[in-house]
Amino acid sequence: MESIFDEYTLEDIHSEIQDVYKNYSYPWVIGYSGGKDSTATLQLIWYAISELPEEERDKPIYVISTDTLVETPVIVDHVNTNLRLINQEAQKQNLPFEAHKLEPNLEDSFWVNLIGRGYPAPNNMFRWCTDRLKIKPSNQFILDKADEHGEVILALGTRRGESATRDQIMNKYINRGHKLSSHGQLPGAWVYPPIEYFTVDDVWQYLMQVESPWGAENRDLSSMYRSASADECPLVIDDSTPSCGNSRFGCWVCTVVSRDKSMESMIDSDSEEHGWMTPLLNFRDWLAETQNPENKSEQREFRGRDGRIKISENGRLRYRTYTLEFSKKILQKLLNTQKKIWNDLPEDREKSELEIIKIAELKEIRRLWITERQDWQDSVPEIYEETMGEVGADINWGKNDVITPGASEVSLLKELAKEKDLPLDLIQKLFDAELVHKGMKRRHNIHKKIAEVFREDWRSFDEVKEEMKRRQNKSEEESLKEAS
Repeated sequence: MESIFDEYTLEDIHSEIQDVYKNYSYPWVIGYSGGKDSTATLQLIWYAISELPEEERDKPIYVISTDTLVETPVIVDHVNTNLRLINQEAQKQNLPFEAHKLEPNLEDSFWVNLIGRGYPAPNNMFRWCTDRLKIKPSNQFILDKADEHGEVILALGTRRGESATRDQIMNKYINRGHKLSSHGQLPGAWVYPPIEYFTVDDVWQYLMQVESPWGAENRDLSSMYRSASADECPLVIDDSTPSCGNSRFGCWVCTVVSRDKSMESMIDSDSEEHGWMTPLLNFRDWLAETQNPENKSEQREFRGRDGRIKISENGRLRYRTYTLEFSKKILQKLLNTQKKIWNDLPEDREKSELEIIKIAELKEIRRLWITERQDWQDSVPEIYEETMGEVGADINWGKNDVITPGASEVSLLKELAKEKDLPLDLIQKLFDAELVHKGMKRRHNIHKKIAEVFREDWRSFDEVKEEMKRRQNKSEEESLKEAS
């Protein structure tokens, strides 16, 4: 691709941005990831708007960055610093920019779903994390602003030529003859890509030759790219946006790819500065191993959260969520990782800056284990306090707020379940249904919940194996018939 600067000057590009800003009455939302493309986009818009007379700078420009809470710490530091500078300089220069850091809701966080609900580590077939961690927070912000103002202009750092897939996505939303294109999946949002025809060289040429208007250092951004070996993660606003799996500006827990080459490169390029991240890399690699089919029978339930058992026509069992016991192991290993990081932190770093799992997430995991996964032993406080030592003793778990049976009741129920030849989980779920509805004035939902429990597939694993064998034999017989 030819350089954009062969045909257009910076003044031309600024002029186009100014025309779009002045000709539409909508506020802007700029997606900012901290990477080269989103930085160039924001910088171009900043300079263009700053050249307008003050009375024409009449519409707010929201700069949003989504923190999944499992971002690579180096990137978190970079983005947080820039968001702070953006707000400071916008106020100082009397510009209409407002930077906002977005986060997923507690119930959508990575650890609440992975450890609390037992969702398996994401892969290409089941990438449950993208919608919860990235799409929902940004979409909610955009839709809220569209509701408030009628419509919004969504300025994104997307470029043609990055990939065939990206070009198809951009073509999908094009309105010929207009600078803006309807987003399609976000009502009231109009997409405007100021660097649509920039090459990657154009982006770097611009960033290296034009200083950051909010006081950041673009050469630091260049150094960060040199210390890794991939591309940046775009603002994800729909399920057609390319994955961040191959990106350095993604999540440190990402198991969609076989190796996190970006974090490896950061650590290898400067072990003195980034070596403390090694425990994160080790944990991520261990988590990726749980996707190995040979490990699934030991780590996962054969029954899903919905109570269903899935067996393919050829007799293969689809293992579902992590077992409660394995979820406990993940939590313990994660907390040990937290402890190692805190022990190895550079002197200029505070522990509070690197909380890889938040106390609020731990409390939600605890609630889910007790109310949905029959953890009557109330394991989360015990695991935390045993692993973290004195730090864990300072947390108010509110144990009196959780009234459930305990270990002695579990022991008694085991005996009764064995005597009556009933699944222990079935009895515990019925108990939990009663506990949840206890004290309610209207208890009609208790009957619905009991019916849901009984509708689950309560076959034993031995019975499941028999069905697997029957299906496998039938599949083999049909294959022989076809072959003959």
